[in-house]
Amino acid sequence: MKNTIYLLVATSFIATSAPAMAQSADDPFTGFRVGALAGFDSSRAGDEVDDEANEDNDQSIEGIGYGVEAGYDFNAGGVVLGVEAELTDSTADVEIDDGDFEGFGLGDVETGRDIYVGARVGTLVGDNALVYAKGGYTNARYNISSSFDGDDFRSSIDADGFRVGAGVEYAFGTNTFAKLEYRYSNYGEAEIDFEDDGLADVDIGEIDTDRHQVMAGVGFRF
Repeated sequence: MKNTIYLLVATSFIATSAPAMAQSADDPFTGFRVGALAGFDSSRAGDEVDDEANEDNDQSIEGIGYGVEAGYDFNAGGVVLGVEAELTDSTADVEIDDGDFEGFGLGDVETGRDIYVGARVGTLVGDNALVYAKGGYTNARYNISSSFDGDDFRSSIDADGFRVGAGVEYAFGTNTFAKLEYRYSNYGEAEIDFEDDGLADVDIGEIDTDRHQVMAGVGFRF
């Protein structure tokens, strides 16, 4: 009797699981995903602080962006909807070569961590490709090293803004994927945070900083 019960339970489990597994195999853009990102990262002064008088000053800093992402997608009747989050960093910084200072809008800084939370919507192209648009909130950090009266100070500019972008994702079976996307971010509010707890943060109000990125990614879907 026990063996019969076990057999019935096992049969029921297989019967109910098979459609779900079949759906997953037919729809590679559904479920949780994690991935690694890397690509080109450029921050520059926006139009409001552009140095138009000096054509030799491009007011930009470039480097390699890198980080990790996580998200969840589901198919809503042919349209893929998803939420996602990223934690990235960058090698971009201001460099002074032979006295030629590139007057980046935020001063002499190096790019720090960036936090992004947003959503995306896409449409299937064939069986294994997804074309999508994305958008959301981003908080970027630009690190500052300075000195005053013989003392060194480390601080950071925390900038709040928005991000929009578009990309293509390709599924290699049901579990692995690769993607390529362009993203534009604009930061409009910022404050200076000091590492010294004795110094209060300073709200510097409105800023205008643009960020352009071309990022490639690889990942795994559960």
